[in-house]
Amino acid sequence: MHTSPRLCIHMKTALAYLRVSTSEQGRSGLGLAAQRKAIDDFASAEGFTLADVITEVASGKLGLDDRDGLRKALAKAKKLRCPVIVAKLDRLSRDVAFISGLMAAGTPFIVAELGADTDPFILHLFAALSEKERKLIASRTKSALADLKAQGVQLGNRTNLQEAQALGQARNAEKAAAFAAGILPEVRRLQAQAMTMTQIADELNRRGVKTALGRTWHQSTVSRLIKSAG
Repeated sequence: MHTSPRLCIHMKTALAYLRVSTSEQGRSGLGLAAQRKAIDDFASAEGFTLADVITEVASGKLGLDDRDGLRKALAKAKKLRCPVIVAKLDRLSRDVAFISGLMAAGTPFIVAELGADTDPFILHLFAALSEKERKLIASRTKSALADLKAQGVQLGNRTNLQEAQALGQARNAEKAAAFAAGILPEVRRLQAQAMTMTQIADELNRRGVKTALGRTWHQSTVSRLIKSAG
């Protein structure tokens, strides 16, 4: 799917854009490795050569101004006059206005899951469905919290502070493990190319990928990630 089907028929160059949010990694069925495989398979089938792969760890709720990786992908695609390929539409956003804005900007982008020649109307339809799904999830969460409160559950009860802290630590550990599960396949792939820890760190930083704490990568952080995986 893209904004200019005829333009992309003759294009053999494309950029790949991969995104995960810290809350999704490890839980989603479409982590970095799976997104990369989906895009690689699509590019191979459609005859595209990937000029670059830009990876971003950011919430899909953020606007374009807060999505450094996506801005970089769109700018480079415009310069190369080629499309941006994503595995699924929600890797761009679940917001209809956001998707419409990208289309209006004129840079062609393709959703591998939907195919190379998806009509713009279908794109809007899928964007609307994705936005509706996000709103339903938020509504169900709000309703569940209201039900717990009605049952007398003290949300944020300070008498349970120790339990809450333990739960918070467990969740943080869970997120860290999920982050590692999401980024490790790509790190292993770079390692298989005989890249040193420092070179891998530089490559991740170049792509705009942040560590689990939102920081830049160094040789030591790459080394700890690999060692933690065993």
